[in-house]
Amino acid sequence: MLTELDVNSDMGEIDTADACATEIEMMPLLSSVNIACGGHAGTVESMRRTARLAARHAVAIGAHPGFPDRATFGRSSSDVSGDAVTRLIVEQVTTLSVAIAADGLSLTHVKLHGALYNQAATQPHIARAVVHGLLTLSEGVSLYALAGCALVAAARSANIQVVEEMFADRAYRGDGSLVPRSVAGALLLDEEAVRAQVRSLIAGAVTSLDGTSVPVQAESLCIHSDTPGAIGLARVVRSELDAAGIRVVAPSRGTRGR
Repeated sequence: MLTELDVNSDMGEIDTADACATEIEMMPLLSSVNIACGGHAGTVESMRRTARLAARHAVAIGAHPGFPDRATFGRSSSDVSGDAVTRLIVEQVTTLSVAIAADGLSLTHVKLHGALYNQAATQPHIARAVVHGLLTLSEGVSLYALAGCALVAAARSANIQVVEEMFADRAYRGDGSLVPRSVAGALLLDEEAVRAQVRSLIAGAVTSLDGTSVPVQAESLCIHSDTPGAIGLARVVRSELDAAGIRVVAPSRGTRGR
């Protein structure tokens, strides 16, 4: 029975007034945030702005690296080498770390973005490259990864702290992976659908798009800031967690290989 759960969101990805307003409204509802760090999106200015907002609300700050493909927002699969992935991780995480250090802020975690997230979850050589990149960094950050995926096992075998993640606003396949965004129904946009999914997830399972019940055990719940109606959906998430007596809190640090 869950008593605590992290609520995270990906931010710093869209540099418009509306996106900034959404982040301002959502941030108090979160316990951790993943900030785009110059690959699929993000500038040094947006990194600092989002990190400062997170700090004002005592929200844990993480890096959100992705393939450097702004044309498709880092959501196109890539036939990329392991070495390239390792370099990508080190360069982007370091960029964000340096950008926010001027404000006395530091990173607690890394969460991959888009196609990189999905490929690392299923492709062993990508998972190993991500792990190598994290071990190269000096921050000692934890790694957010899709609950039960290959990246979880790869990180734990390297004694990296892992935070397994589930999604309030994304549909699942029967194997526990996420339905690709190109497929109809991949995004949950209706508040009642999100409410039902949150209730199911905190009970330990999710109903896949094909009707299969998939067991899910996770420490963090994601609600995307770029999902249409994100503010209302985030409020639904918090309402359901509050009603269930679940305290929203960032994952504790220091337990390696968890």
